[in-house]
Amino acid sequence: MGDQQQTRGSGGGSRGSKVYRALADRIRSGELESGVRVREEDIAASLGVSRTPVREAFARLQERGLLETTSEGLAVAKLSRPQVMELYALRAKLEGAAAAFAAENASPSDVASIRHAALVFAAQSKAPDIARANTLFHEAIYEAAHNRYLMRMLEDLNDSLALLPDTTFSVPGRADAAKTEHEAILSAIENRDPVGAEQAACLHIQHALEGRLMLLYSVKTSGQGR
Repeated sequence: MGDQQQTRGSGGGSRGSKVYRALADRIRSGELESGVRVREEDIAASLGVSRTPVREAFARLQERGLLETTSEGLAVAKLSRPQVMELYALRAKLEGAAAAFAAENASPSDVASIRHAALVFAAQSKAPDIARANTLFHEAIYEAAHNRYLMRMLEDLNDSLALLPDTTFSVPGRADAAKTEHEAILSAIENRDPVGAEQAACLHIQHALEGRLMLLYSVKTSGQGR
């Protein structure tokens, strides 16, 4: 039985996980945008795998809400405004918990990593680069939290957030505000203040939501898409 379990873990299931991760990354990068139809044969050909692991990945992506069934077949999901509100509400809780855990558990090297990520963020000037640097900053906090279960929840949440178009850092003033917010989070972590770190992180996500709603509102009213 042990050999059978090892084979199963390193076989179709493992390939399905790799295909899932590859597709989730394509959604995050914007290569697969909301509303774009996905076909098993196309994905299998592009990744050089059979259709079986692609089918497994599609099932997992549907379960996570990243793919949805349309009249034309499976497509990358589109988030409604209520879904966006729900995601950001959960994000505030999880990011707050990560910052609080980081204030309690971060090693000196963890704090140095967060500080470095904050400096990299502050040095960026273009929205896509700022967004990538922001991801690195938050991932440094996740690592410093030293809680594998929270990490899994944040990974799943961020996969769903990848369905949102554009970045809030295209909203005027958002990047500069985020620099100040990052410093507040970092300061609380450095001072071993879990309550302050949690509050600063929650406020950061609240302001990010405000930017997201501004972005969604301007897209809908301008008629110009992105």
